[in-house]
Amino acid sequence: MTASPDTLTLLRELEPTVETNLNRHLATAKEWFPHEYVPWSEGSDFDGVLGGQAWDPEQSRLPEVARTSLIVNLLTEDNLPSYHHEIATTFGRDGAWGTWVHRWTAEEGRHGIAIRDYLLATRAVDPVALERARMQHMAGGFTNGHDGVLSSIAYVSFQELATRVAHRNTGKVSGDPICDQLLAKVAADENLHMLFYRNLLTAAFELAPDAAMRAVCDVVKDFQMPGHTIENFGRKSVQIAMAGIYDLRIHHDEVVTPILRQLRVLERDGFSGEGEKAREELVEFMTGLDTAASRFEAKREAALARVKSRA
Repeated sequence: MTASPDTLTLLRELEPTVETNLNRHLATAKEWFPHEYVPWSEGSDFDGVLGGQAWDPEQSRLPEVARTSLIVNLLTEDNLPSYHHEIATTFGRDGAWGTWVHRWTAEEGRHGIAIRDYLLATRAVDPVALERARMQHMAGGFTNGHDGVLSSIAYVSFQELATRVAHRNTGKVSGDPICDQLLAKVAADENLHMLFYRNLLTAAFELAPDAAMRAVCDVVKDFQMPGHTIENFGRKSVQIAMAGIYDLRIHHDEVVTPILRQLRVLERDGFSGEGEKAREELVEFMTGLDTAASRFEAKREAALARVKSRA
């Protein structure tokens, strides 16, 4: 069995890859400004200190499921201080690692700003309920369930792509070109973040193939969205899945499978018995995930058919 490098060794040996991909990211990322994607002219004072108009659901032009998804996405983004703490603690705040940690945090910060401003300017959500949900969710913080450098890199590789897909599909179902345009910008950021982490994960397979394979297997098997601690997340995620914004089929086909393909996990050699065992576990899990995704699709089609027949 090949011994896994310790944390400091991994951080040191991966730093050249971090620097290369940081430079690539800085050269590729395009500056954008949240305020340009918010229809400020639609805004008006709310009731309260300024004595404006109370919020009413009829004021929103968004479908209910789009509002639900936007709120979940926003509350997820709101926990950025906890995410920053997790990656700064794991990756450090020095050198290329530290530069990336702060750059990533700065880019992620504008996502919550933009989405909240859009929702409030368009009166898409109840501002009081939104603020209370933010306070409750952030008070719980966020703890990465996957300890260690390799597991953390593996998790964010899949999570960034999952978040990109969720934002992009939310924009599409919103029915609002402004919302769609805004979330396309957010999704573009998330995609660049995914590429950064995926490239690090690829390098990790060269440095510690067995440990990297185990990390990927464990993350895929236990994957949860970072917003899973949001109140009533289970019910909200079912609504989102039923609308085709993010479901098991999307997770299998558009998130997990593409990354595994790019990592070449089924084609790589050089694993010891431990690495091979992790790969076999992963293949078995993916087969089960595909079956579960097909089962959900069938149930959704049947449910939608029942609704249509009663209309």
